[in-house]
Amino acid sequence: MNKAELKAEIAALKKRHKAVILAHNYQVDEVQEIADYTGDSFALSKLAASITAEVIVLCGVRFMAESAYILSPDKTILQPDIQAGCPLAESINPEGLEAKKKEYPEAAVVCYVNSSAEIKALSDICCTSSNAVEVVNSLKEREVIFVPDKNLASFVAVYTDKKIIPWEGCCATHNEVTVDDVYKLRNLYPDGVVTVHPECRSEVTALADHVGSTNQIIKFAKETAAKKIIVGTEIGTLFKLKKDNPQKEFYLLSRKLICPDMKLNNMAKIKDALTYMQHQITVPDRIRKPAFRSLNRMLQVKMKRVV
Repeated sequence: MNKAELKAEIAALKKRHKAVILAHNYQVDEVQEIADYTGDSFALSKLAASITAEVIVLCGVRFMAESAYILSPDKTILQPDIQAGCPLAESINPEGLEAKKKEYPEAAVVCYVNSSAEIKALSDICCTSSNAVEVVNSLKEREVIFVPDKNLASFVAVYTDKKIIPWEGCCATHNEVTVDDVYKLRNLYPDGVVTVHPECRSEVTALADHVGSTNQIIKFAKETAAKKIIVGTEIGTLFKLKKDNPQKEFYLLSRKLICPDMKLNNMAKIKDALTYMQHQITVPDRIRKPAFRSLNRMLQVKMKRVV
């Protein structure tokens, strides 16, 4: 089946099942092309809660599909490739978090959305890279256990007077970017600006002209007067950046900015998911209900900061 035939088949299946396709910005180009909505994890979380479709095909990784189900248990959530996981989310387990909470009994627990449903259930509130600063500053507690990304925790610490207690996890993809990468690309494109994701190391974000989530990077690229933009996030984001800004040039900060798990989904797997209603993601109520409280509390936090 060629690409055009796949597109037609997927469109027919979507209509039959009253389905929508949500795709993270890190997905391969062909998946972003056929998606009804694309966005970062924060945008997809809100969409999953608000859209009226009966079936959601979540093109991302496991924790995203879980979040969609937690917010919308009445919908059927399909993950095209069941093997698409997240090493960052897997860097923390419930036992480890419980031990950390006992070590800091007065601290609130802020859980990055890149985590399992079990970790969300044990946290006070979730956050994404879009709203992490606002979430932390919305809390009354003076100490915050921030899990599982230490780099995002370091970024948040710059914008708060609270004590941030980080977990020692990191995004294996963004953590590969180095200071040398920044210097190299700046030398190659001295009239360019550098925008990076806060999952990068703190010494990298300190050298950037702009730091933000993928959606914030997309917004920055539209608004900056610069014609050359050096991008420090997963390569999939270049698809929308180039589509939205054909008059600008984009350069990936590092060749290592490729997430293998995000690349597992494709059109054929989306077709199979809709054909067989396969790889349905669910979360038991004993976990879903407390995890919902953490996610829903996040969705109530107002965004104020402009990075």
